Amino acid sequence: MIFCVEDDDAIRGLMIYTLNAAGFTAKGFTDSIGLFDALRTETPQLILLDIMLPGEDGLSILKRLRGQMATADLPVIMTTAKGTEYDKVIGLDLGADDYLAKPFGMMEMVSRVKAVLRRAVPEQTEHQISVGGLTVNLDERIVTIDGERVALTYKEFELLRLFLSRPGIAFTREQLLSDIWGTEYYGETRTVDMHIRTLRQKLGDYGVMIETVRNVGYRLEAKQ
Repeated sequence: MIFCVEDDDAIRGLMIYTLNAAGFTAKGFTDSIGLFDALRTETPQLILLDIMLPGEDGLSILKRLRGQMATADLPVIMTTAKGTEYDKVIGLDLGADDYLAKPFGMMEMVSRVKAVLRRAVPEQTEHQISVGGLTVNLDERIVTIDGERVALTYKEFELLRLFLSRPGIAFTREQLLSDIWGTEYYGETRTVDMHIRTLRQKLGDYGVMIETVRNVGYRLEAKQ
């Protein structure tokens, strides 16, 4: 099930028609009221969420979704007529998985939905990663250092999980934006530096494992 939150009747109808034709089941909503009413009884695979909505806007809705346990990891693709990079960055920082700028093609929409759903499939092969006194529980999304729990944001956890799963691999900032923020991104990359900085601080002595690779990006060198 795909939820489409779009106040333009024509666009919403076309989105639903296209998704159904592509093999999905889709439902449409014009605002946050209808969306959250539906979420009380059904959890979709993904939400297509417009930023410009009557009443509560899409960014506020996204923030609420990420703040609730039941929808914290629910894939969300933002759609908007705005072309400013600011809206895109804010949406991604709030936890959006991808971004579609209007006007967008219906086949592009379907392609991005499929790509986000592929990334959202949980990995079942490993449940915990440990380096020395640093332990990451992938199922419960809990990080501890020498038994003490460390509070990480969603993006900080995903960065740490990626680094620990591929130690020694250097990632460019663009790769990290694509893998963690879930989109092809060709603009400002300082958001990665900001998240790396705060992650290092929270990891304390283990923060030095995340090394800066000059003119490339970052890698993790596990120090036992």
